[in-house]
Amino acid sequence: MIVIPAIDIRRGNSVRLKQGKVDAETVYSTDPVFIAKLWKAKGARRIHVIDLDGALSGVNMNCDIIKNICASVDIPVEVGGGIRSVEKVKEIFELGASYAILGTVAVYNPEIVRKAIDKYGPEKIIVAVDAKNGKVAIEGWKDVTSIDILELVSRLNDIGVREILYTDISRDGMLKGPDFNGLKKLSVSKMRIIASGGVKTVTDIIKLTKYEKNGVFAVVVGSALYTDDFKLEDVLKILEDLKSK
Repeated sequence: MIVIPAIDIRRGNSVRLKQGKVDAETVYSTDPVFIAKLWKAKGARRIHVIDLDGALSGVNMNCDIIKNICASVDIPVEVGGGIRSVEKVKEIFELGASYAILGTVAVYNPEIVRKAIDKYGPEKIIVAVDAKNGKVAIEGWKDVTSIDILELVSRLNDIGVREILYTDISRDGMLKGPDFNGLKKLSVSKMRIIASGGVKTVTDIIKLTKYEKNGVFAVVVGSALYTDDFKLEDVLKILEDLKSK
């Protein structure tokens, strides 16, 4: 199980939102690059970066910061937020990202996702499956569609997607625990799954390890790390101990 610290960037700051709502924003740092270095120093093997300005408006406004993050840490960085064209995918990789996360475009123009996979390979492209009450949300979670998450995942499978980032919006930033039921439903897809949203305790992550056989290989953690519900180095030690047993 890979624990991936989240860095959400809005207006140049490292922030956390509750359920994706900009009016429920907490600024944790004015220096996201420092935060990336901090997580790396504490043992992170991968970092999750979202350009919230890009996700909400479709216009990426934090490219310089993302470039500096990628240059400042020698671990893979996955980047998402407002990536809605193959050209934008190219730009993200030119910034130094190891993985590009596509979301909204996978719903209204999946051909772009297919082209990105053809050009860069399925191992470099992650698709965000964001859910609210079992339905897919898009445009920075502002709009909820009538598309069932399993229907979307089936479509993604058909165009060659092999890795998804699953977030239950109602849990994101709320520290209520992951959506284990949703993850169990998605296991039928045979996708590699990054779980996201709601993690509060080390126990949540230990429970997620039981879903590894269902494709869950990683978990994105945000608020719990920033509010010190647990420390990254502690959970990494626990996971290492479990692995050695």
